[in-house]
Amino acid sequence: MNVVIKELENDSRQIRDVQEFLFSMIKKEFGYGYIPKWHQDIVDMTKFYISPKRNNFFVAYSQKTGEIMATIGLRSYDKDFPEFRDLYSKDLTSSIWRLFVNEKYRRCGLASKMFNIAENFANDEGYKDIYLHTHKTLDGALEFWTKMGFVTVLDAKDELQTVHMDKKIQKLDIAPQTIDFKHAIKL
Repeated sequence: MNVVIKELENDSRQIRDVQEFLFSMIKKEFGYGYIPKWHQDIVDMTKFYISPKRNNFFVAYSQKTGEIMATIGLRSYDKDFPEFRDLYSKDLTSSIWRLFVNEKYRRCGLASKMFNIAENFANDEGYKDIYLHTHKTLDGALEFWTKMGFVTVLDAKDELQTVHMDKKIQKLDIAPQTIDFKHAIKL
C-alpha cells in the first residue's frame, strides 16, 4: 500500500474533499450529520488548522488513486471544561481531533502513523501534553489510544459515553527517507 501523508493546505478543493471525507466518516461512525456546535472546525478548517502556526491537519492519500485514506488534526487546547482548568493550557497542551481511517485501510498501522506525525508536530511546536476525548461506543478507540500511551483522565459517564484522555509527549525519530516532508511521511 503506497500512502502519502501531507499537511492540509489552504486550497479550497483540497479542503472541500477533506470536509466531505470527515462528514461521511462522522455519519458512518456516529450515525448523525452536521451539528454546528460540534463541527465548527470542519466548516472552517483554515481558522482552526491552517492559519494558527501551532495547529495542523494531516491527510493520508492513496498514492495510486488519490483517495483520502485517513486524517488527523492537532490544535492548541481550546476547550473550557471546568474540571480541566488547572490541568491544561493552550500554551502547553495540544489536542487531537478528527482521527479517522477509511474502513478499507484499517488494521494496517495507518492510524498509528498518523498519530506519530501529529505527536512529532506537537513536540516540535513546544507542547508538553496531548489531550483528546473519545467515546466508548467507537469500536477499538479506547484500546487504540491506550496503546498510543494515553491514560483516562475522566470518564464523563454521559449519553455519548465520552472518555477524556491525555499523555505526555514523546518524540519519535522518523527515518531519513522522509526528508522531503517536515511532518508528513511517504510510506
